[in-house]
Amino acid sequence: MKMQSLTAAALAAAVTVAPLAALAQDTTAEPSTAEQTAPAQDANPVVARIDGQPVYRSEVLELALSLPAQYQAQIQQIFPLLVQRLIDFKLATRAGQAAGLADDSEVKARVAAAEERAIRDVYLERHIAKEVTEEALRKHYEEYLKDNPPKEEQRARHILLKTEDEAKDVIAKLDGGADFADLAKELSTGPSGAQGGDLGYFTADQMVPEFSAAVSKLNVGEYTHTPTKTQFGWHVIKLEDRRQKPQPTFEEMAPQMRQDMAREVATKLFQEMRDKSEIEVTAAGGALNPAAAPETSPDQAPEQAN
Repeated sequence: MKMQSLTAAALAAAVTVAPLAALAQDTTAEPSTAEQTAPAQDANPVVARIDGQPVYRSEVLELALSLPAQYQAQIQQIFPLLVQRLIDFKLATRAGQAAGLADDSEVKARVAAAEERAIRDVYLERHIAKEVTEEALRKHYEEYLKDNPPKEEQRARHILLKTEDEAKDVIAKLDGGADFADLAKELSTGPSGAQGGDLGYFTADQMVPEFSAAVSKLNVGEYTHTPTKTQFGWHVIKLEDRRQKPQPTFEEMAPQMRQDMAREVATKLFQEMRDKSEIEVTAAGGALNPAAAPETSPDQAPEQAN
């Protein structure tokens, strides 16, 4: 782990020691999005040679994936630096091979661990890809729409006051032709007062029951002619609009659905594999530091604190 962190530090150094001018160059000089995505004549060109042996662009891009996101976002600027660092790494690999490290026990252990991770990841990725298909996502989306029909939304303004008499005075001013938004800015004690009392769109379940009940009795453009009492104080409410809340599109939901379905598929797969295996968790697997945790029977439920 210590040596791996040293390698990562060497890679980070390759990009952090770059001249500031290179990293702060005018973005107008960068290729356009179309130019970056346009297919090149050679999709994986040779970017360097070491004693005649080619180094390919795909190897540099793979190396870039190990960098933090902020550096990956600057791939255009740091690409030449990564080429140089990859050359250094390949020379180090060659030196290690010459030193006979291919048969070293530590190297073999790391290779075995990397192989285990690769096998696990590829297996899970392929299993999930087989289950989380476009068709499955569409079906999940249709089920969501069925289970979550459109809700009615209202858009309202309100003026929040401390006493019922103050609310009645506001209603009298409205009856006399005063502008609701102006009164809200002047008199409302609520945070929406600065916006003329505008609360935006909301569904009935997002407001306290008394407030929603008062709004439900209004037609668009009307205001309450009697004060409404809630736990927050006394309200005078005006209904600005009423509509059906738009349901999310498939494109909006697809990323989250894909994550949720992938998690469900993986969880189900793990359980199926466990059901076919004999699993034993030893005492040492119950705590990072067994001496710091009291020994308990697996059948013993944790006691609730008094």
